[in-house]
Amino acid sequence: MPDTETLTPSTSPEQPQPVAPTPAPVPATLNLAFDSDQIKQLVIDVLRTVYDPEIPVDIYELGLIYDISVEPPGNVHVLMTLTAPACPVAGSLPGEVEEKLMDTPGISNATVELTWEPPWDRDLMSEEAKLTLGLW
Repeated sequence: MPDTETLTPSTSPEQPQPVAPTPAPVPATLNLAFDSDQIKQLVIDVLRTVYDPEIPVDIYELGLIYDISVEPPGNVHVLMTLTAPACPVAGSLPGEVEEKLMDTPGISNATVELTWEPPWDRDLMSEEAKLTLGLW
């Protein structure tokens, strides 16, 4: 009969022991939990990149955005208007906004609703927009 010591697996130092992989570090700026305030700020940042082609001010500062709502897990609804119902970009600008929002990490669904109530007027513009357009 064989000696039981010879059947015991060897644990000699020459054999490397498997090591569990170290997880990649998570950047400090990445919040893995849903944060509606953080996503709302992302939406505002995106809106500040969209311009009415006839006006050198972004749509957020121009006062075209009436409401931004964010629901888990990243569903965004934007209520916006245009400077006038006959605005040449009425058919394309809401779609451009929606497309840019959908391309933003953290946003899983975006809808843009166009409204004419209340009508847009210059009082809705930020002070920065009024300065840019020389309306002071």
